[in-house]
Amino acid sequence: MKIHLFRLDPARLPRWVEAFLTTPPLDPAAEETARRVLAEVRRGGDRAVARFAQEFDGVRLSPRQFRVAAEECVAAEANVSPAFRRAARAALRNVARFARAGRRLDWHLRTQGGGRLGERFVPLRRVGVYIPGGAAPLASTALMTVPLARVAGVPEIVACTPAGRDGRVDPHILCALRWAGATEVYRIGGIQAIGALAYGTETIAPVDKIVGPGGIYVAAAKRLVYGEVALDMVAGPSEIAVLADDSADPVVVAADLLSQAEHGTGHERTLLATPSAALARAVRAELPRQAARLTRPEPIRRVLEKRTLLAVAPDLDAAIALVNRFAPEHLEILTRDPEAAAARIVSAGAIFLGPWTPESAGDFAAGPSHVLPTGGAARFFSGLTVEDFRRRMSVLQLTRRDLEELQPVIEEFARVEGLPGHAESARTRFRESVS
Repeated sequence: MKIHLFRLDPARLPRWVEAFLTTPPLDPAAEETARRVLAEVRRGGDRAVARFAQEFDGVRLSPRQFRVAAEECVAAEANVSPAFRRAARAALRNVARFARAGRRLDWHLRTQGGGRLGERFVPLRRVGVYIPGGAAPLASTALMTVPLARVAGVPEIVACTPAGRDGRVDPHILCALRWAGATEVYRIGGIQAIGALAYGTETIAPVDKIVGPGGIYVAAAKRLVYGEVALDMVAGPSEIAVLADDSADPVVVAADLLSQAEHGTGHERTLLATPSAALARAVRAELPRQAARLTRPEPIRRVLEKRTLLAVAPDLDAAIALVNRFAPEHLEILTRDPEAAAARIVSAGAIFLGPWTPESAGDFAAGPSHVLPTGGAARFFSGLTVEDFRRRMSVLQLTRRDLEELQPVIEEFARVEGLPGHAESARTRFRESVS
């Protein structure tokens, strides 16, 4: 197995390294397919959704079978282990606690004239949550999305997740959605699910916002419906970077890189940035050994051979610069002083500090959502939070004295911008008849 080990020259990066660092979350072919399917869903509604569910997922569904009945969600609990029930409820507590702590409060400040300015935060009315269920049934995603909407106060939380060929949804996903507070669940996945949530069909009412991760087709579909609905972000296949010095354990580093390579699409990306050539060599030797013990050998092999980079930097400064350039979804820092290194990170979805903070803790249990930007989008997007499910409204209440002080400013901008009606709307309030 050939795994790229590369000596970094910050002044000159080879073209293939540039391509690795800047791979976008979208694929042109996937976007073309998504455009075609979305157009059909907008035009054909339920019939188109059913047709594409059969074409892409191999499942025959009639529109009356789209929605998962509440009784089916309840019955799913009999098909999961007590250990999973305990794990899911523990994760749910942590996620909800973190969301409550991050919820912003309404606020205001007083003006000099006795008025007030502030902000109010109100929940969205109806949101759609996408839960992947193809290569792996991501029950954890239900717990990393739905509770945030619930804490935000969203009254209608709609979940879409693909069914298997037998028409059934994985019971772990159904249990997680029920415990988290989803109000509607549909056994629909892929592009057609995004289209149904965005445009609505005869069976599924449209939503105000779509959140949740997905593969390249879901990411492409989300980008194409932006404007019809709001989005959390356009997030594609998972990725991880590990920033490490010679104090890091190569067995741990290799395990953490593989934790994302095993997602199963073959499009995941993994990066080690280190000033230690010895560590990089040890990690390269360790990766195939550990990969052989995992359950998805073929997609993992593709990631290790084509989408993994072990970069040996001249120093830690250069390694940090490389990580910032990559803008990874997940960043682990395994250095002697991880806090100092983290202070210099400006582009990452989530940062995991020290040897006792594996990325898997963030994926499953710690509290912050694992829905994070990928493909370099961490340069300008943030991970999912409770505030993604609320709208912010500015509130202004001025007094006569406040408006008197602002009047010259209003008049001047109205003159410069050629908008005399703006000036008049303020000026007219000072007529003698107005108290």
